[in-house]
Amino acid sequence: MGSTKAEEFSVKDNRISKYAKALSHPARVAILKLLIKKQACICGDIVEELPLSQSTVSQHLKELKEAGLIKGDIEGTKVCYCIDEQEWKAAQGFINELFAGYVPMKNSCC
Repeated sequence: MGSTKAEEFSVKDNRISKYAKALSHPARVAILKLLIKKQACICGDIVEELPLSQSTVSQHLKELKEAGLIKGDIEGTKVCYCIDEQEWKAAQGFINELFAGYVPMKNSCC
């Protein structure tokens, strides 16, 4: 497998990329919206809300957790997921900073 050369970019650029990758699938966006709405969620509840199998939902939850956007606590045989508030605020800050950096040009070339 080839190198991604991620180490050649800033820590900030790598973090924005990590968040963007986690947000790059509509199922993950839907999962985040559910977690925001419910404030906490058990995996089975998520499966009931989405047109996806348990294994597919679990894979998407894994991606979101690896990006740090969600966290999960084991309660017996179930895992309860919720938004990781600290990482969520960090992601919001990095993404807002990226978008705020754009200043429209008076004479656009495109």
